[in-house]
Amino acid sequence: MNEAFLDELRALGPALLDEPLHRHNTFGIGGPADVYFAAHSEEQLRAALRAAHQHDVPVFILGAGSNVLILDGGIRGLVIENATEQVEGPTPNGAGFRVRAASGVSFAALARRLSFAGYGGIEWACGIPGTLGGAAVYNAGAYGKSLLDNLKGIRVVDPQNGILELRPEELTLDYRNSAFTRGALKGHVVLSVDLSLQKGDPDELRAHVRELDARRLAAQPRGRNAGSMFKNPAEHPAWWLVDQVGLRGHRIGNTEISQQHTNFFLNLGGAKAVDALALMELARSRVRERFGIELANEVAMAGEP
Repeated sequence: MNEAFLDELRALGPALLDEPLHRHNTFGIGGPADVYFAAHSEEQLRAALRAAHQHDVPVFILGAGSNVLILDGGIRGLVIENATEQVEGPTPNGAGFRVRAASGVSFAALARRLSFAGYGGIEWACGIPGTLGGAAVYNAGAYGKSLLDNLKGIRVVDPQNGILELRPEELTLDYRNSAFTRGALKGHVVLSVDLSLQKGDPDELRAHVRELDARRLAAQPRGRNAGSMFKNPAEHPAWWLVDQVGLRGHRIGNTEISQQHTNFFLNLGGAKAVDALALMELARSRVRERFGIELANEVAMAGEP
């Protein structure tokens, strides 16, 4: 690794070499990062990106580590943990309120905090495990809602470190897709997200959050997982398809399809990406053979085998 680059990075904060990435994602799977750096402010995030760009070091942005399967060979170049946490607002905005939150902020924690303070509109996100940056990239959603329902705009940094403000329509958001996932914003990194909210009754909102918590606890398994493995096809929910082909509780290595919810794959301890991939391919092939439906990954893949 380029020593000049490492010196610039270390001037910003601790830089870890060969850091095991299974420590930094919800699935608990993955090989090492060549260099691992946690950015706690927008200034640190932009400076780390600038240094990597100047030294031709590839960059992978890791938020809360959910919705990702990191392969056993790990990730080359620089992995930046987006731990930015600034929140501005809520401030009055037309008939409602606006919040600007850094891309590293937990979507679930922000939704819960605002709901309990009497600001409605994103209480549906109280169980979303990722960051706001990840939510913008994948149009995160739950209970028939998605980020698009509350999005006013985002700020991004381009590969040359210029800041752009993008409107929701420029992101072409649909079901777990965006201009980012389609490659139109390659190399761009989300800095902050603007959300629209409405004033509500704190007691009613708190009760709604508790109701959603109960629904999630009843439906989703505990244990280490990456969230929903497959997108829901138009014909049937992914969990139903996986269940119908007899894979509830099926295990390869230390990866198991949950007995509770068959679109969740569990790390039983020390699981490897190669086993998770084999289990995903088994589910895809059986569903394809029986129903003629191609399951698409909802979980992103990163790194080298």
